Amino acid sequence: MNTAAKIIPSADPVLSVEKLRTSFVVDGEWKPVVRDISFTVAPGETVAIVGESGSGKSVTSLSIMRLLQADTSRIEGKVFLGGRDLLALPEHEMRKVRGNDVAMIFQEPMTSLNPLFTIGDQISEALLAHNAMSKAEAKAETIRILEKVRIPSAASRFDEYPHRFSGGMRQRVMIAMALATKPKLLIADEPTTALDVTIQGQILDLIKMLQEEEGTSVLFITHDMGVVAEIADRTVVMYRGEQVETGDTADIFHRGQHPYTRALLSAVPVLGSMQPYQRPLRFPVVNTSTGESDVPVEVADTVAAGEPILQVKNLTKRFDIHSGLFGKLSGRVHAVENVSFDLRAGETLSLVGESGCGKSTTGRAIMRLIEPESGSVLVEGREVLALDKKDMREMRKSVQMIFQDPFASLNPRMTVGAAIAEPYLEHKMGDAKQAKEVVADMLVKVGLTPDMAKRYPHEFSGGQRQRICIARALALRPKVIVADESVSALDVSIKAQVINLMLDLQQELDLAFLFISHDMAVVERVSHRVAVMYLGEIVEIGSRADVFGNPQHAYTKRLMSAVPVPDPERRRIKNSAVVEELKSPIRPVDYKIMPMQYREVSPGHLVAES
Repeated sequence: MNTAAKIIPSADPVLSVEKLRTSFVVDGEWKPVVRDISFTVAPGETVAIVGESGSGKSVTSLSIMRLLQADTSRIEGKVFLGGRDLLALPEHEMRKVRGNDVAMIFQEPMTSLNPLFTIGDQISEALLAHNAMSKAEAKAETIRILEKVRIPSAASRFDEYPHRFSGGMRQRVMIAMALATKPKLLIADEPTTALDVTIQGQILDLIKMLQEEEGTSVLFITHDMGVVAEIADRTVVMYRGEQVETGDTADIFHRGQHPYTRALLSAVPVLGSMQPYQRPLRFPVVNTSTGESDVPVEVADTVAAGEPILQVKNLTKRFDIHSGLFGKLSGRVHAVENVSFDLRAGETLSLVGESGCGKSTTGRAIMRLIEPESGSVLVEGREVLALDKKDMREMRKSVQMIFQDPFASLNPRMTVGAAIAEPYLEHKMGDAKQAKEVVADMLVKVGLTPDMAKRYPHEFSGGQRQRICIARALALRPKVIVADESVSALDVSIKAQVINLMLDLQQELDLAFLFISHDMAVVERVSHRVAVMYLGEIVEIGSRADVFGNPQHAYTKRLMSAVPVPDPERRRIKNSAVVEELKSPIRPVDYKIMPMQYREVSPGHLVAES
């Protein structure tokens, strides 16, 4: 570990926000969504604004940048940057400030990068817009910046398009673009939320390093308290548009006063906290009004002995790559290779790994949403891969899937009641009257009310929409649920509620869960067994206690070491180990896979031989 030198803030802040108030027009009236926010950011300092979706943190950053639509928003108060009030500047002056004095990194880089222009051209454009330099000078500077943010072979990738980069690489390009003009202030709005833990660790280390070298001030917006602990000097906690607590990050974590601050901290799963427990553990339920939380309790073990309900043997899925004028087969993506595992009633088996490791493809192949090349998938003893279309429909009553994005899974023109009833009626499990009763029962089961059946998806929060997707999956009374990153996009407290719901339903209905995730801290909390995937293959599998208590494979250790730890003492500590991006799973057409060899560390704990 290397500890970076602490930059001592000077007396004059780079950014000073005084009584910021932002309102939007709702039904002809001005409705305030951010109320009287005040804070400062000193030179070289990182200030985090933390809160859940709807707390007003992103609106605060957009107000500072004046990026809200002028005719439907109103920004009041004062925002001083280097002594100038940004809210008083004419628009043509503000355009000079954006990207030059203040730069912003957004959560989803593909919404910020133009897919029609190369990476090099987009960064050069920012340099040419704010500096007097030639195109050749802009290109040379762009390559230097890309090298600085650790883009390998930067010169050769100057002319590549955004879709040729991975998610982590695209986010580095966004950082390069933001830092190209050496701004005084960098606003990072949830820049790591959608990234895997290892890539997230790289991005946080990169921001720390660049801040150390350039002395840039950072305003970091997030809902992840683990990230806050790793990067922030001071923290502002927001709740329902108001600033409820602000102070030194260590004080916030150790001596947080406001109930909502304590509620946020209580909802963060900490890797290693499960060691005293033998079975999955419910998250503590926290009252955001009082900050009081109940004592987390172990979930009663419902894993049945006997034959597994789901058996996967040597499952393989490859995607052909065609190139050239005539579309000649030039290679294959080896997405899933010889994957095998069992799942019993009442058990949760978690598939973990980074994006591109094949875990979601495994889930889809089991459901035959994509057709695997070879292997065997048995559900209650029946071979799924041999079923015809009619029998597959029947099988899907037993195995249901919950996807990551609930909004994309729900028809926006269909009420949630109709969405939950649709599979029930399609499978002819009852008539319309019975379906209505099932919908009401399912909504109650997932913590909603029957009268909500008449509403549309856009009238619900993200956590509520995920509950609706769970209700729809349960309507068919399945035996197995494949949960594909089903809580990854949710805020910490909503994530805790949804996971508690899944654990309660598992106990009540004896459900088997195949839980697909890259969040190691959550996986540790909810799993009976864990399988770690790397480049399409399982490299380690065993009980939760074995895999987390005694990890053997280098990749398993790497995943665990990258998990943010909610401990402010780690602030400004960079990992000394170089974390590489996941290698490409693309292989030549004639590539021969060598069968994976495993050694048994302890009963049921298998590790791939390297």
